[in-house]
Amino acid sequence: MKHEDTLLAFIAGYVDTLGFVALFGLFTAHVTGNFVLIGAELTGSGQGIVLKLLAFPAFIAGVALSSIVVRVVRVHALGNPSRALFLVQALLLTGFLVAGLYATPVNDAEAISVAVCGMLGAMAMGGQNAHSKLVAHAGVPNTVMTGNVTQAVLDVLDLMLIGPDTAGRVAIRARLVRTLPTIVAFGIGATLGALGYVWISFWALLLPLGLLLMLARGAGAVVST
Repeated sequence: MKHEDTLLAFIAGYVDTLGFVALFGLFTAHVTGNFVLIGAELTGSGQGIVLKLLAFPAFIAGVALSSIVVRVVRVHALGNPSRALFLVQALLLTGFLVAGLYATPVNDAEAISVAVCGMLGAMAMGGQNAHSKLVAHAGVPNTVMTGNVTQAVLDVLDLMLIGPDTAGRVAIRARLVRTLPTIVAFGIGATLGALGYVWISFWALLLPLGLLLMLARGAGAVVST
């Protein structure tokens, strides 16, 4: 689907920031941040170390589930693996929404309901991280922006400094066209995810959920190999 990576970057920024604001600094879209926060909390800074520890196996479970889904879809010729992955992520995100509403008001980082909520969010985003690894496409990473920002800076500097190598400049511009929208979309998603939670609590997850269903519908007409 056109602009798929941009939409997924928006979803990642949105869900990750919503989870961070709602669940005591939990990162759902990537595990690196949680490792940093666990280290900080071991020194007495912050709260929710158990929640962040549980997010790691939940993230792995999301990756494993996605792998199993793709294998089943391909072995039994059930259609487009991307569509199946979008639907599975949407299902997990729905679980995140329902568990979040059940846990509201979220005021105890050690509560079981909060742990379940965070684990479902991490599973959903673990699935999104696995998607591009399981279903080959020519896009760019859409869950963690560190590599994209690094590449974009290098590409801008190359455009400023290299000579009039037309072929080289065309290739760099083409890469920037793919990379910059994901960075911007992630940033917008992060902002709206935080505001959405403040305004309407976990109901704000209806937006990324709707986008996933739209992506699933768009992928349904294309069969991946």
